[in-house]
Amino acid sequence: EMEHENYTVVTEFVLLGLSQNHKVQMILFFFFLLFYMIILPGNILIILTIWGDSQLGSPMYFFLANLAFLDICYCSVTPPKMLADFFSHHKTISYSACMVQLFFLHFLGAAEAFLLVVMAYDRYVAICKPLHYNRLVNRGVCCVLVGATWGGGFIHGIILFALSIHLPLCGPNILDNFFCDVHQLVKLACANTYIVELLMFLNNGVVIIMCFTLLLISYTVLLLKLRTQSSKAKNKVVSTCVSHIIVVFVMCGPATYIYGLPFQVVPMEKVVAVFHTVIFPLTNPMIYTLCNKEIKGSMGKLVSKYILWCGK
Repeated sequence: EMEHENYTVVTEFVLLGLSQNHKVQMILFFFFLLFYMIILPGNILIILTIWGDSQLGSPMYFFLANLAFLDICYCSVTPPKMLADFFSHHKTISYSACMVQLFFLHFLGAAEAFLLVVMAYDRYVAICKPLHYNRLVNRGVCCVLVGATWGGGFIHGIILFALSIHLPLCGPNILDNFFCDVHQLVKLACANTYIVELLMFLNNGVVIIMCFTLLLISYTVLLLKLRTQSSKAKNKVVSTCVSHIIVVFVMCGPATYIYGLPFQVVPMEKVVAVFHTVIFPLTNPMIYTLCNKEIKGSMGKLVSKYILWCGK
C-alpha cells in the first residue's frame, strides 16, 4: 500500500474468506466442487436441449436458454477464485482484479434481474393478451429485449465501477468476505463519501428493489387473471408461474437483503452472499426445468441419443 493525500492507495486486498479453519475450508471446497460438477453440466444441457429441439422454439424457452447462459457467466465471476483460495493461507486479490470482479458481478447480476422482468412480460402477454402474443413477442422483439437486458446490465455495472474506482480508501485493506463487492469497499472508504454512497445505493439498491416489486406485482396480476381460465389451462399456467415466482424470490430476495439498505451492516452477509452468488444462480434454470414437462421430455431424448451414440 502507498500513502497519498491523507488516504491509502490500495494495490491489493486481503480476503478473509468463509472460514479460517482448514478442515472447514476443505469440507466447503468439496461441497462446492460437487455442486458445480452436478449443476453446471445441467445448465449446459438445458441450453443444448432448447437450441437442439425445434419444438422448444417459443419465446419462453428462448428466454430460459438466455437465463441459463447468464447464470453460467455469473457463477464464473467469484466461485473459481473462492475454490482456489480454499488452498491458500494468504488470500489476496489485486486492486485491478477486484474492480473487474465487481464490474462483472453487477453487470451480469443486473442483466439477470432485467431478464426476469422480460420473462414476466412474456408470461403477461401470453396469459392476458393471447391473440396478440405472436405480434407482441416475436423473435425480433425477443432479441431486442434480451439485448436490452445485457445493455442495461452493462450500464449498471459500469456506473458502479466508475463510482468504486473513485472511492478514497482509509481503512486497512482487509475484506471480510470471499469476493470483492461495493458493500465491502464502502466500509473501507473515508468518511466524506456520502454522495458516492448515495449514488451507489440509487444505482444498486433501488434497481433491485424496483425489479423485485415490479415482478411481484406482475405475477400477482397474472395469478388473479387465472381465475377466469379453464381448469386445464389454469393448471399448466400455474405451474409455470409458480416456478417463475420461486426464481424471483431466490434471485431477488438475497440481493434485496444485501443491497436494499444504504450500506448498513448486514447480519450473516457472507452466508447470504454464498447463496446469492454461488448456489442460487445455477439452480434457477433447474427450477424452471423441473416444472416443465416439455423440456424434461426433450432433455431425456437428448441424453438417450448421446448414450446411444457413445455406445456405438
